[in-house]
Amino acid sequence: MARRNNSRRFYDLDLLRYLQALVEEESVSKAALRLKVSDAAMSRHLATLRSVFGDPILVLSGRRMMATTFASRIRDRVQSIVRDADALVHDSETLNLRHLSPRFTIRANDLIVSAFGHVILMALKAECPNCSVVFAPETEEPASEALRNSRIDLYVGATDDLRPEIMRQTLFLTSFRAMVREGHPIFAQGITPQTLVEYDHISVSRKGRPYGPMDVILKERYGLTRQIAMVVPTYHSMIETIRETDMILPLPDIVIDRLPLSQIQLEAFEFPFELPPVISFQAWHPRVDSDGVHRWLRDTVFQVIQRELKNRRTPETATV
Repeated sequence: MARRNNSRRFYDLDLLRYLQALVEEESVSKAALRLKVSDAAMSRHLATLRSVFGDPILVLSGRRMMATTFASRIRDRVQSIVRDADALVHDSETLNLRHLSPRFTIRANDLIVSAFGHVILMALKAECPNCSVVFAPETEEPASEALRNSRIDLYVGATDDLRPEIMRQTLFLTSFRAMVREGHPIFAQGITPQTLVEYDHISVSRKGRPYGPMDVILKERYGLTRQIAMVVPTYHSMIETIRETDMILPLPDIVIDRLPLSQIQLEAFEFPFELPPVISFQAWHPRVDSDGVHRWLRDTVFQVIQRELKNRRTPETATV
C-alpha cells in the first residue's frame, strides 16, 4: 500500500461521489459517463483522490482497471456516507407513503427472490401498506434497456452488461461452494482439482452457458476440464433431486446457507482453489435517481439485504 503523508487533506461530498463511481465502475470513462463529466475531469478527480487517500484507488489488471484492496474495503462506507447525505438533502420532502399505492417491478433471479423477496415486501408494506411488488424474471432483454424503457423499476443481480449511464449500488459479495449428496465418494477420495473433475457437474445458466470462471481456473492452472452433464436455468432446479446422483452442483453461499442440508441428505464443501466472488448490486435509470418514492424503494432494498446478511453470518450449515 502506498505510504500516506500526514498533511492535512480537504475534500467534499462531491469528491466522495467521484470515488464511489470510480470504485463501482472500475473505469474512468464509465464513471465519467455516469456522473456526466468529461474523461479528463474524471482523471483529475482520480488524481485528487489518490493524493487525498494516499492510495492508487484504481490499478491496471491486464487490459482493464480494478479497484485496489483499500478502495474495495472502503466502498460500502463511502456508499453509506453518500446515501445518508442525499437523505439529508431531501429530508424536507415529506412522502405520505401510507396514502400511496405504488407498484414496483423488480427484475431479479431466483436466488435474490428466494433469499430476500418476502422480507423486502414486508419492509415496504410496513411503511406503504398499499404498495405491491412484481418480481420479473430475467429475460433476453438487457437490463439496461428494460430500465431505460421503464419496463422495470429496479434491477437486482450481477450482470456485467449494464450501460455506463445506469446507476448502481453494491449490495453484497457471495462465494461459491459445491453441493453433493450425503456420503458422496469424493469425501473419501479427498477433494482436489483432480477428483473434482472425475464426476459430472451441473451448470446454472439462464442463457444455457455451460462454462464459467471455474473452468478457466481448472484449464489454466491444472490442465483439467470439467464434464458438464446438465445445464439448468435456475439455482434451485436440482436441489431436490441431486441426492439421487453423484453429480456436483456449484452454488452460491447465499443459497447453501439457507438450506437444511442434513434434512435433505446433502453436503457442501469448499472448492480446492479460490474462485472470484460474485458482486450483486441494485441498478436504476438516472431519471429516477432523485425521485422520492424510488429513493425510498432503493434504500429499503439496501437496508433489508444488509440486515438479513448480518443476521445470517453464523448460519447452521453442514459444510466439510
